Amino acid sequence: MKKIISNTLSALLLLLVTGAAGMVFQACEGNEEDMPMPEIFYIRKADPAKSDSLVAHAFMGDNIVIIGRNLGNVDEVWFNDQKAGLNPNLVTPTTIIVSVPQVIPSTVTNYMYLINMNKKDTLMYSFGVDVPAPVVDRMVCEYVADGETSVIKGNYFVDDPASPLTVLFPGNIPGTVVSSTIDEIQVTVPTGVGPGQIEVKTLYGKTRSRFFFRDDRNIILNFDDLTAAGGWRSGVIGNSDPAGISGNYVRFSGALAASGSWNEDGFSFNLWPQANGRPDVPIYTGDLKDAEIKFEINVVEPWESSALQMIFTPYSTTGTNSYIGDGSYPRGVWNPWKETGTFKTDGWVTVSYPMSEFNYSGDGSVSANKLTPDMMRGLTFFVWNGGVTGKDCNPHICIDNIRVVPK
Repeated sequence: MKKIISNTLSALLLLLVTGAAGMVFQACEGNEEDMPMPEIFYIRKADPAKSDSLVAHAFMGDNIVIIGRNLGNVDEVWFNDQKAGLNPNLVTPTTIIVSVPQVIPSTVTNYMYLINMNKKDTLMYSFGVDVPAPVVDRMVCEYVADGETSVIKGNYFVDDPASPLTVLFPGNIPGTVVSSTIDEIQVTVPTGVGPGQIEVKTLYGKTRSRFFFRDDRNIILNFDDLTAAGGWRSGVIGNSDPAGISGNYVRFSGALAASGSWNEDGFSFNLWPQANGRPDVPIYTGDLKDAEIKFEINVVEPWESSALQMIFTPYSTTGTNSYIGDGSYPRGVWNPWKETGTFKTDGWVTVSYPMSEFNYSGDGSVSANKLTPDMMRGLTFFVWNGGVTGKDCNPHICIDNIRVVPK
């Protein structure tokens, strides 16, 4: 279905249709030469593999191709009450390539509007915009106590009176939504929930998280019953100031120089499974490129130099930490302060670091060695070097619940 609206009628209709959004289209005055009206023959997907698929609606963010005539003079394309970004290089007399706006319309008309450069002529064409099911990316912190407020990050969190936004914790127990925006939900954790995935429901569908709330899969160190005892440094253990997220945690604190200090006592632990009494079994058996190391962290005092170096070691590695300096094994190098010069958290947060990025040397350069499954036995954390100069600081870093899990 299509309608052609010209001159003053075009402006009037658009004013009526989009008035709720506060948008006004006025006809141009003067003796400007009339332009040919645009025509639409059909609309297809921009993906070449789907170029033979004609569409009458598309999801927000989809790229589409408008095929027609007299399209070279089109200056604006609107979907409902949302203006699309139009690249002149993607507009020809017979085609327009455009992305459907990623903003949910305030007023749904189920029409597309093509406005000529003279602002006098508008083509109104029937076209629907689909809103995706919610996207659940992550929780700011995956370990939150019953009754406390957790924060979920993602997209398309639509709270509609006819179908309120809902968050279900493990066991299908609903949480109480405190507030929400299109990309964030603050929700109170209900009483009695355990570990597992969460589910977010909206008017447009439901999505189950890939991450686990209070993830208990494959915990390597929780500093309660799973410690680094037996290593030269088992880590300074704390459970107060700050309060723990789930029992004990390891505390890194002390002075760090701008160029990086070798301060093992204050900023390291060595889990050597042979000395710890653990069996010779891998920490993780899945494909490492599809996994990530995760942990909770609370940076109480600003961290402004050196990197957190994470090193996996074979079962045979025990009684020596020479691998830290000689680069025998590749490592993950995490510098959260690098971009801004400082890093401090507002309480406990969850960190995710891809296992595919365990390919560095201690100075931050790319390692010649590769992470292999036989190295997935022991684990050392050490705040040192990283190849980036910061400034003298006295950070206070707390870490808990170290685990390797699927992405």
